[in-house]
Amino acid sequence: MTPENDTPHAALFRRIKDIRFGMLTHRDAQGMLHSHPLTTLNREIDAQAQLYFFIPRGSELHERLAADSQVALSYADPGEDCYVSVSGTAAFIEDAARKEDLWTPMAKAWFPDGPGSPDLVLLAVHIQHAEYWDVPESKLTQLYKMATAAMTGERPKALGEHRELDL
Repeated sequence: MTPENDTPHAALFRRIKDIRFGMLTHRDAQGMLHSHPLTTLNREIDAQAQLYFFIPRGSELHERLAADSQVALSYADPGEDCYVSVSGTAAFIEDAARKEDLWTPMAKAWFPDGPGSPDLVLLAVHIQHAEYWDVPESKLTQLYKMATAAMTGERPKALGEHRELDL
């Protein structure tokens, strides 16, 4: 559940910070949707409400985002019953200091020349809208509530939290 004093940025980041990969969805030239798993590089969501990722320059993803910057990101932690959806706009940032700051040892697998690699692009997704679903109840409690709802014909009551955030 969300602490009373959580800002929208903090509420969102608290839910995605431990999820290693987000699925970035974008459109191709014909409007077909495609998704790519990307590692979120943020340590927090900054004042600009942006999420950061490294992608290869000249890749299919790079080309498609240059042509159409509207994207969605999905995060899921089934073990914690937490699901997050983010909508926003993609942009490329040429900032050597920011790349260095966000660099991780795992990124070396994709970019062996390090954060100064000419093939490395810093992708920023400016969050416009986000929503999340949290179910803090135990699996047993969830099953009980769903079984009760199935038997009574009523929707399950108080089965988690759903919020929408405009950032």
